[in-house]
Amino acid sequence: MRVLVTGAAGFIGFHLAQRLLLDGVEVVGVDNLNDYYDVRLKKARLEQITSHPQFTFGYLDVSDRKSTARLFADQTFDGVVHLAAQAGVRYSIDNPDAYVDSNLVGFMNVLEGCRHSHINHLVFASSSSVYGTNRKVPFSTADNVDHPISLYAATKKANELMAHSYSHLYGLPVTGLRFFTVYGPWGRPDMAYFKFVDAIASNRPIDVYNHGQMQRDFTYIDDVIEGVVRVLNRPPQMDSSHAPYKIYNIGNHSPVSLMHFIEVIEAKLGKTAQKNWLPMQPGDVHATFADITELSRDVGFAPQTPLEEGMEQFVQWYHTYAAAQATSAVPIIPR
Repeated sequence: MRVLVTGAAGFIGFHLAQRLLLDGVEVVGVDNLNDYYDVRLKKARLEQITSHPQFTFGYLDVSDRKSTARLFADQTFDGVVHLAAQAGVRYSIDNPDAYVDSNLVGFMNVLEGCRHSHINHLVFASSSSVYGTNRKVPFSTADNVDHPISLYAATKKANELMAHSYSHLYGLPVTGLRFFTVYGPWGRPDMAYFKFVDAIASNRPIDVYNHGQMQRDFTYIDDVIEGVVRVLNRPPQMDSSHAPYKIYNIGNHSPVSLMHFIEVIEAKLGKTAQKNWLPMQPGDVHATFADITELSRDVGFAPQTPLEEGMEQFVQWYHTYAAAQATSAVPIIPR
């Protein structure tokens, strides 16, 4: 089996590529290594897998139509996992063009590549942010998601609609995954858990929005990857609109209050956080909570990692990575 993973230097993309390689799958990874966050971290992730004989990496920006079309024309893939995207709710408020280029144009280019290459299964990353201000919990894929409150969420909803149209028109098997607050080793520095650990470890205050009155369905990276792999191996059947198309939530199904989350981090670090109490930020939501009934029924997915165990793994990795940065031991890969 040969799988294309876009965004292979990203948090989820790196872990997925690593898992697929362990499973004996040949992986082609592409990434544009943009500077949304520290590129050294992306290069350090790649360093963990570039020496594997069944891994090939190529620099590619999926928003480049010609380059993306050439990739699909020159190579053959059994499946595609499309994770390359501009992430971040708050960043989308200040930098909307980045989301149009990567999340809309880039996704269209991948859909076209999959269509013309007759890909057996396209799995793509959506987001829990599509639920917007939905107050019904847990969030179900049957819920209305027509009211996004950030451009990032709007692009992810648009991806779902674009994917469905291609699935219906061309018989392309497509599965979208709405990820719920993924965390763990090699994570993204723009995520709250990474910022909290970094600040508390360095004796800096943390920003606590909405005065701590929020909940998140934190999902450990290993659980997420298990779910992705199971979905990849199960292309969807025809739905009621005559399209081989499916959307799943992929979360822990166990929301945690922000204040408890901070307490867990404090316990792992052995330090008490200095807190800046701030109001709710534009585009943010009060709570996320995944209903994973369909995912569990269809692929047998059930998260296994308690928050305390997952944060223990992240904190251990953080200390190792921070020490490597301090001694300039973080591996650098030329572009």
